[in-house]
Amino acid sequence: MNIAVLTIGYIFLAPLIGGLLDGIDRKISARMQRRVGPPLLQPFYDVIKLLKKQVITVSSAQTFCLLSYLFLMVLTGTMFFAGWDILMCFFVMSTAATFLYFAAVVTSSAYATVGGNRELVQMMAYEPAVLLTCVGFYLAEGTFSVGTIAQSRLSNILFLPGFFVAFVFILTIKMRKSPFENSTSHHMQQEQVKGLTTEMGAQNLALFQVAEWYENVFLMGVVGLFFVNENPSSYIVAGVVILLVYFLEILIDNSSARMKMDDMLRITWLVTLFTAGVNLLVLMLVKLF
Repeated sequence: MNIAVLTIGYIFLAPLIGGLLDGIDRKISARMQRRVGPPLLQPFYDVIKLLKKQVITVSSAQTFCLLSYLFLMVLTGTMFFAGWDILMCFFVMSTAATFLYFAAVVTSSAYATVGGNRELVQMMAYEPAVLLTCVGFYLAEGTFSVGTIAQSRLSNILFLPGFFVAFVFILTIKMRKSPFENSTSHHMQQEQVKGLTTEMGAQNLALFQVAEWYENVFLMGVVGLFFVNENPSSYIVAGVVILLVYFLEILIDNSSARMKMDDMLRITWLVTLFTAGVNLLVLMLVKLF
């Protein structure tokens, strides 16, 4: 598939796709809770309404941090769909998460600061799985290049099932879903108001939401990377898997209670070491013999 089309498509279509996925999330969640739920396009209505509100910021630095967060998330996905180095993509994504942390704590709000600190703990929980995912792709294909990986002869899921399980597991953290939505959540169920987004309002909250849409589309792209290969039909398989994974995250979100941070950290590392770690050892042994 043409790289330029994918790159331009991500920049302009990712927020639309991310918003639709968010709307589907709300609709399915409502049905699981025996509610009608909001309209499918409600996430877009919310963002438009926020953009029209009077801009009142606690700190002007917060807007700069959120703009940096949005820009870096757009850059992350652009690099990924352009076929660049996947390790660099995740590095830029981690840098974006750091700016989100700054956007929370720069307000000096107690609730936002607690949410920001929890965001750092969540980063500690999922970063090992992210790093191992990159290592897995390198061992399987001998390169970090997304473009080369996507054109492999066989789908990498055949060689990286443990890495795939670990990555899907940490998606629950990245997508801010139960039981791991400790820093903030898209549902109104936070015991600390809304965590790191407590002091975000109007356009700032809209920037945060749009950046989250970009991030979710990028993460789903990584899920698809495990399944695509030089056969064009593999993209259909990848699309089906992406939808199934997204539905799984919604199901987990609506059937789990929030977990404490220390439990989240311990369980995430255990799952990462057991699935990705064992897969890593197998790949290394295969390379040796």
